Amino acid sequence: MKKTVAVLQARTTSRRLPGKVLKPIMGRPMLAYQIDRIQRAQQIDALIVATSVDESDDAIAELCQQLQVPCYRGSLPDVMERVWLAAQSLEASLVVRLTGDCPLLDPGLIDATILLHQAQGNDYTCNCDPATYPDGLDTEVCSMAALTKAQQLCDDMHVREHATWFLRLHPELFQLGVLKNDIDYSAERWTVDEPEDFLLVSRIFETLYPQNPAFSWLDVLALLKQNPQWRSLNAHHIRNSQLAGTGVSK
Repeated sequence: MKKTVAVLQARTTSRRLPGKVLKPIMGRPMLAYQIDRIQRAQQIDALIVATSVDESDDAIAELCQQLQVPCYRGSLPDVMERVWLAAQSLEASLVVRLTGDCPLLDPGLIDATILLHQAQGNDYTCNCDPATYPDGLDTEVCSMAALTKAQQLCDDMHVREHATWFLRLHPELFQLGVLKNDIDYSAERWTVDEPEDFLLVSRIFETLYPQNPAFSWLDVLALLKQNPQWRSLNAHHIRNSQLAGTGVSK
């Protein structure tokens, strides 16, 4: 039986904002909100958090235990292997790779990316290359067979650090697909890499979550249209389009 597994890649040793995945929003770790949002996706059969064996990530493993979410601990630098082994531990046939700096991940977009991947028969499908959705909604889907092939072929540690990047670098080896939005919102920055990003995302959660914990990315867009001055909090940070979706800072 085919099994779709979401692998949420997270660590605490972020270079620009250490411990960001555990920073509290309304008294709750940011990662806990993200887990809730991912679990709302209807096309996902299971979710596992992939963190490292480094003691700095003990707190992530403890949070997963509290939330009763599976947690795989592997190599800190070899993220490709960590994601691959985490997916393997739950016998995944389809892998949805997500990263811990995207607390506003949208379950509807996760489902749409999975369905497009299946409809097109792709090896790899994402919604971020080229980017048309806000930065911070990055969703990547690949077959376990394709990820295994990448795991076997890739010997560049810089590429392995970015988990699935090898697949996108080799369209001659893999059938690639992309979910595109009709309107380009890629200039919107909803990821959390910098302190200013966290301030914006915290404000979004504090405004939307109490009324509707299942708010969508379109609700966020509407909120920012009502409060355009909020964008100035992190507007000076620029999206790295080349590494979109690679988890470069995770």
